[in-house]
Amino acid sequence: MPRCSAPTVSLPPLTFTPDLDRDGFCDVVRDIIARINQGELFQANLTTQFRAILEAPLSASALYRRVRRVSPAPFGAYFNTPDFALLSASVERFLSMDYRLIETRPIKGTAPLGQSPEEDSIIALALAHDDKEYAENLMITDLMRNDIGRVAHLGSVHVPDLCKVERFTHVHHLVSAVRGQLSDGLTALDLLRATLPPGSVTGAPKHQALKVIDATEPASRGAYCGSLFRIGADGALDSSVVIRSLVLKSDCLTLGAGCGITTLSDPEREYEELLLKAAPLLDMFRP
Repeated sequence: MPRCSAPTVSLPPLTFTPDLDRDGFCDVVRDIIARINQGELFQANLTTQFRAILEAPLSASALYRRVRRVSPAPFGAYFNTPDFALLSASVERFLSMDYRLIETRPIKGTAPLGQSPEEDSIIALALAHDDKEYAENLMITDLMRNDIGRVAHLGSVHVPDLCKVERFTHVHHLVSAVRGQLSDGLTALDLLRATLPPGSVTGAPKHQALKVIDATEPASRGAYCGSLFRIGADGALDSSVVIRSLVLKSDCLTLGAGCGITTLSDPEREYEELLLKAAPLLDMFRP
């Protein structure tokens, strides 16, 4: 007989408080738009983290089983350490490499799901033709093309997919693909050194976006927006971007969410997108 997975357990109701509330987040979006219009950068990924205090410890494995049931994702991960547990429902591949063929699949551009297949089709079509979402993805795709180009054979880097709409469990996303061939004599570690941190969660140009993030976000991101990866004995690599992920410590639980800010961004719309991304995991703890 097939083995059944362990049953999920009930979770306590928790109150999550964001580092940036709606007004604060919108104010920072306006500041970043002003920086973009002054020529300081093209795009920044602005995030906030929702935090809840735990009155009693939670089981990391039990919580992860609930995460997997509520928000199944292609790059889910359970990573438990003595100091914290990372419970990821990531939908985004950062880098993969097999037989020296590199691929990254940056996600930028988000829309909700519809109530019917017909409504889904309408929403997906609108997302595919949204100038702001397209520009957001295009800039990060170009950034990742440049990063991979630093370690790839000359002329091998190309973009087979640009801004394709993909449907996930809770949202639609625009997804692109960048591919290249790793240069001789280099390894997966060289590829990671050339590309970390992921462009989709930083911005463009990456170095300047990181400066803006450091100046405007009220707290460090920690594991959120980093990468989980594995490197095989054969040198093959696969990795994810740490998004849609809970970080569990003995006394607190955090969830990060963010949006790409461009000159076309509407502050209120960006905040609503942030809530859309965070909702599936936050809803697990509602009474």
